[in-house]
Amino acid sequence: MNRTSIRVALIAAGIALCGGPAFAEKQATDLGKSEYETNCAVCHGADGKGKGLMEHLLRTSPPDLTVLAKNNNGVFPTARLYEVIEGIGVPSHGSREMPIWGREYQAEAAQRYHEAHGQYDAQALVRARILLLIDYIGRMQVH
Repeated sequence: MNRTSIRVALIAAGIALCGGPAFAEKQATDLGKSEYETNCAVCHGADGKGKGLMEHLLRTSPPDLTVLAKNNNGVFPTARLYEVIEGIGVPSHGSREMPIWGREYQAEAAQRYHEAHGQYDAQALVRARILLLIDYIGRMQVH
């Protein structure tokens, strides 16, 4: 585990421990679900089955995200999903219809968080958002 990953894990653990049960009650928001609803549901649908509001405007239908593990011999493809979301190895958009969220998150982080919070690790924030999203998609899997 690299230093940034350790830092992200420590920050997450610190947040979880800071307020104990009181913090957990106030923090009832599912951050992964919130990321999904904000950035993915419009194309993939609220249920992840690929039937979002924008589906009819796309050249190719969005995939059913609820069967990723099923279509991969029962193994949830975490690393591949991370690459797709972040845009690793994806040519500068080209024919890809899905936004490169790593780049989008990075731009948003630079715009909003730097001014509000000063110094921070923008890449760690981008990774955290992608991992929250992957965690939520993982919980959507049908068995």
